[in-house]
Amino acid sequence: MEIKILFDNYTQDRSKFEMGWGFSCLVNEDVLFDTGEDGDLLVKNVKTMGVDANKIQKIVISHDHYDHTGGLYGFLHQYPGKEVYILSSFREEIKIIIKKGGGKYIINDEFKELQPNIFTTGLIKGVYMGGAMPEQSLIVKMEKGLIIITGCSHPGIVAILERVKQFFPQEKIFAVLGGFHLLDKGKSEIDYIIEKFKSLGIEKVGPTHCTGWEAIKAFQEAYEENFLSLGAGATLTF
Repeated sequence: MEIKILFDNYTQDRSKFEMGWGFSCLVNEDVLFDTGEDGDLLVKNVKTMGVDANKIQKIVISHDHYDHTGGLYGFLHQYPGKEVYILSSFREEIKIIIKKGGGKYIINDEFKELQPNIFTTGLIKGVYMGGAMPEQSLIVKMEKGLIIITGCSHPGIVAILERVKQFFPQEKIFAVLGGFHLLDKGKSEIDYIIEKFKSLGIEKVGPTHCTGWEAIKAFQEAYEENFLSLGAGATLTF
């Protein structure tokens, strides 16, 4: 099982990979999760990483914020014909962008198996700047356990983990990666969340994007060799 980071605030190599605000990753060869803020930069990274984007069958967008939807049109314009899974809360503008880009949008708010061993959590209620911001996360099921991939974790990263456990009560959470949205959290809250991760038996973590540098460093110190260094250009093999 392989995950490639195609777009991120950080990069593995500034001379090769573009970076910007947002997140996007590819699961195996055929499920794209989020598209970052800029389609041109996303497509450039796709080509630099040697990804065959024609093999991508499905795109899952975590939530309706530009740093996750911004690359949609540019990517679809280059590689049309994809199914794009969005939530019912998404703006009509996103549906139009998908259509103009040659894609087909599918509205789904429920827990769903997108293809063997790859699932969406469906809509989880979240809040951003006092307003509703629902979000979905991706779940990959492996022999080692579950991998949870988050966009921005507006529902709260712990709430997302607890929702996943409702779907898979007997499964271990092996790894969690993506945006944890801890930019505005203090040390005590970050420490509490890390302890919660530990109590859930999560072996590996890859916080990035909106997690915030202080929280990223705290996770790195807590997880040491089990910390996953992300950034555009990173490839994770499990």
